[in-house]
Amino acid sequence: CWSLVPLPLSLPGWRDSAPRPQREQEWDDTAPTPTSVNYHFTRRCNYKCGFCFHTAKTSFVLPLEEAKRGLAMLKEAGMEKINFSGGEPFIQDRGEFVGELVQFCKQELELPSVSIVSNGSLIRKQWFQKYGEYLDILAISCDSFDEDVNVLIGRRQGKKNHVENLHKLRQWCREYAVAFKINSVINRFNVEEDMNEQIKALNPVRWKVFQCLLIEGENSGEDALREAEKFVISDEDFDRFLDRHKDVSCLVPESNQKMRDSYLILDEYMRFLNCRNGRKEPSKSILDVGVEAAIKFSGFDEKMFLKRGGKYVWSKADMKLDW
Repeated sequence: CWSLVPLPLSLPGWRDSAPRPQREQEWDDTAPTPTSVNYHFTRRCNYKCGFCFHTAKTSFVLPLEEAKRGLAMLKEAGMEKINFSGGEPFIQDRGEFVGELVQFCKQELELPSVSIVSNGSLIRKQWFQKYGEYLDILAISCDSFDEDVNVLIGRRQGKKNHVENLHKLRQWCREYAVAFKINSVINRFNVEEDMNEQIKALNPVRWKVFQCLLIEGENSGEDALREAEKFVISDEDFDRFLDRHKDVSCLVPESNQKMRDSYLILDEYMRFLNCRNGRKEPSKSILDVGVEAAIKFSGFDEKMFLKRGGKYVWSKADMKLDW
């Protein structure tokens, strides 16, 4: 393991469909640098994970050229790493949308790191053949190596075996020189599981282990699409899981406190989402006001980002991996 200036929108009307917060609070007069950005360009997903904290509250996706314009603005503002997430990124145009963005970011913007987080169920080998060279890291969400637990969580569609598919994707990443990563959300249904043997066999470059997090309006509260309270674990439960897997060298733990303030998250309208108050409170879109003005409302804790190891060897050109 290893350690533009915005232009007028050409499609009037789409901005008005986005809900606005009643009041925006400016947390800091100094705008942080968007070194690493997570762009959740779609909320749609083919899975129904019970703890999901970015649910399908809209089906909106920016036009491709508008998304590219926003990404170019972020690069101009200092972005070095972009992570595409959802929802499920491969649900839009059968993966062509995210493939076009991946190629644009690596080929045109020359970003050091381009990554995707996916449940893996919709990825085909043909996608790797077309876009694999432009992708640095593919992170696959896997919360359990017991299919019955995956069913309880909601990480399954039809009869497809999530764990079997994980191993297939691992092999494709080897074939097409894409760094393979695993993300796991530790919750009430998997907190007692021992994953040491399976993780070591898959040998990801990183195993990101998250503590199940409640976000009001997403997976908690009256207007939420999920009820994640039954998945929540205590800090002590999370620490016991981490201790059980302390010998896995690529494990990267993230408690609720680390997660809440240390990610720069862009939603489907390219608004930064502030999670400091336990909700996702959106800024104005960077396409409307620019990156510097929007990011001041992000609630981003740059010190926590660095403390949790948010900046690491994230370009596959710098990874000494045996493909």
